[in-house]
Amino acid sequence: MLLTLHISAAVWALIIGTYQLMTHKGTKRHKFVGWSWMVAMVVVAVSSFGLSGFTPVIGQYSLFHLLSVWILVCIVASIFFARKGNIRRHKSFTTGAFFGLIGAGLGTLAPGRLIHEWLFGLF
Repeated sequence: MLLTLHISAAVWALIIGTYQLMTHKGTKRHKFVGWSWMVAMVVVAVSSFGLSGFTPVIGQYSLFHLLSVWILVCIVASIFFARKGNIRRHKSFTTGAFFGLIGAGLGTLAPGRLIHEWLFGLF
């Protein structure tokens, strides 16, 4: 159940984040879609702490969990700077979170990871 939520939110964040990067900024649609993306990113990050890490470093947590912390920091900072009107910083932190998602997503393709096994049939 948790894995399904995690993967579903990650796929949604990837799709809607790509859309956000390609469309006009500052509109009502941008804000609505942006909130949807941020909620999905928070779900991805928070749910990751309930999943065991690939090559754990501390307990069940791996280096991938550091990306989750980074994403949460980026989301909070992004909202803060948008509300303060500092759009340049807002953009920097949302882009940082998006590329953190991309990095984690690419990491799931490593041999031995579940997504790798699903995609390449190594069961």
